[in-house]
Amino acid sequence: MDALIVDDDDLMADLLETVVAGLHPAVKVSKAAGFHEALTLWQKRKPDLLIVDWDLPDGSGLDFVRQVRASDKDVAIVMITGRADRESILKAAHYRINGYISKPFQVDVLHQRLLEMIGKVLPEESAPAASLEVLLSESVKTVIQLPVNADVASMLELVGRSDDISAAQLSERWQSDPSLCSRLLDVANRSSYRRTGQPVVTLRDAIASTGVPMALNQGLALALDVSAALSSEALVFRASEAQKQAEAVALEAQRVALSLGKRSPQFFTAGLLSRIGELAVLKVMDQFQRQGGELSDEQVSQALRDWAQPYGNKLKIQWFIPVELRNLIGAVHYLPRENVTQERLIMRAGALIAEDAAPESELGKILRQLGLENWHQQSSEHEQKDEDDGNDGDGNHA
Repeated sequence: MDALIVDDDDLMADLLETVVAGLHPAVKVSKAAGFHEALTLWQKRKPDLLIVDWDLPDGSGLDFVRQVRASDKDVAIVMITGRADRESILKAAHYRINGYISKPFQVDVLHQRLLEMIGKVLPEESAPAASLEVLLSESVKTVIQLPVNADVASMLELVGRSDDISAAQLSERWQSDPSLCSRLLDVANRSSYRRTGQPVVTLRDAIASTGVPMALNQGLALALDVSAALSSEALVFRASEAQKQAEAVALEAQRVALSLGKRSPQFFTAGLLSRIGELAVLKVMDQFQRQGGELSDEQVSQALRDWAQPYGNKLKIQWFIPVELRNLIGAVHYLPRENVTQERLIMRAGALIAEDAAPESELGKILRQLGLENWHQQSSEHEQKDEDDGNDGDGNHA
């Protein structure tokens, strides 16, 4: 089913998008920032669910609802607005809206109320796809929310302590979660581009830009997405492996950067997001299995080989990841022939070290370009010495 969110507040629209996309795996979300844009999208897509703010920059959300109701008596409509007075509520009720929610709201309460109000228009289950290939080719065009590691209970606990949590503390807690990292970068950059034209490239800056309460609400909305957690043990294992690879790249790239005196956290961020394509493909394959499809190990491997890069490229654009950060993520997988910057060399070196590549291979060439010819060998010897020192004479840990 299609949903349309009409709100000119970027952060609020993005939060609503996260909540609505998490209601059901079949929900596809579009957004409009004004009356005329909303009317155009409505006429073009005829969505099944409308979530509309009352006050729009070029008109009234209620006027939009009135025009929709003139031709469609059944579409589910929810008004979300700062107006809580009796007169406004009665005006909206005149157009037989399905729900009226006042701002500010609690994300978990909004999620539950939306399910209660429009649950009957949600399909009991997604229609089976003709094939995995068809589903993958269709899903790459829509909003993909990656599997999130945090559970609802822990998110609610953090929301309750939002006044006592800093952006630095929250970024440290979430820095290894690619779903939260990518979503918050997306949200922060949508708002930042419009206000300042400057990109946000680290999780800490993204949280600082949106504010801790909004970041926590985004995290809670992702955790409430019942379809985000993978249901198949085989796919969970693949996702775990992809995340381990991403974290290893992040740590190694950061280590190479520090050896060159570069302390920017963007290297860690780029490494962490280097497997978003694989995670998105696994999410779609999980949806395919939920619809009754069956997958062999070879089909899973083939889908990852064929679709991880297209999904990764699409998501980097869809999520408003800055070009600078996109280039660093891309360098994890390959180096372009032109415009090979030191930053890209760092990312590629980190990826090869994480893969345990031999020093005489591509890794050796890159380290020479970085002026770190003997660095990897010395670093490995140092790590081995530390490991040996941690053992007693019998080879057991002291």
